[in-house]
Amino acid sequence: MIKPLKKAVLPVAGLGTRFLPATKCVPKEMLTVVDRPLIQYAIDEAREAGIEEFCLVSSRGKDSLIDYFDISYELEDTLKARKKASALKALEATRVTPGSMLSVRQQEPLGLGHAIWCAREFIGNDPFAILLPDDVVQSKKSCIGQLVEVYNKTGGNVLAVTEVPREQTGSYGILDVGKDDGKTVEVKGLVEKPDPKDAPSTLSVIGRYVLTADVLKHLAKLEKGAGGEVQLTDAMAKTIGHVPFHGYRYEGKRFDCGSKIGFLEAQIAFALEREELAPGVREFLTKYK
Repeated sequence: MIKPLKKAVLPVAGLGTRFLPATKCVPKEMLTVVDRPLIQYAIDEAREAGIEEFCLVSSRGKDSLIDYFDISYELEDTLKARKKASALKALEATRVTPGSMLSVRQQEPLGLGHAIWCAREFIGNDPFAILLPDDVVQSKKSCIGQLVEVYNKTGGNVLAVTEVPREQTGSYGILDVGKDDGKTVEVKGLVEKPDPKDAPSTLSVIGRYVLTADVLKHLAKLEKGAGGEVQLTDAMAKTIGHVPFHGYRYEGKRFDCGSKIGFLEAQIAFALEREELAPGVREFLTKYK
């Protein structure tokens, strides 16, 4: 029997050094694409997939991420008094069901695998999703929701995957692929950031995962891999052959908002989706050709 997936872990402990000086006092996950912070896009995506419980793996100085999802009585009372209905409506997405969100600390920057291990008590023995807020996916159907649909059929682990140029494999977790029907692929192996000449394919993992709790026993060893960090990719690879393992070519456009170019492109792409903004954006873009 396949357990329903209701939990998500969001690693948000990073320093955001590529966006200094802005991230000196603002968590990078609070940087906005149009008018919503990156963390909101991730939570909204997870909610659309039917996920109900959230764990933010945070670090010192990032309490504003939790505050963002709290109720701001003073602000809301002021908006009500001023009859700002549209502004109040905009705040609805920042509310979470009481008790559905918690935060744990990753005291040391020891890698993504270590961050997930820090959430072990939240995960327990349940399946869980991982969403990296740096990756924002523009799609008709929630990207993590697409993975959940596959998980509900196959069980086990399901990763969102996409093709990358071979010269860029050293920046990603790369799949060793088995059976492939064009959408869903069997995962025979995983390699973290391989040299292009050694990469088993050009199919890479992006920041969306559905995993079973089996990965935790491998993460608990805190073995260091590429870059001297505890790599989630290494722990996932050790579950191959023990649980079903698939990659899924998700539908949608992924923006790497951990990079300045990806972040700027996301601003334009999401603004063009907004009826009230698209004409003005198209107009000002003509000035920069």
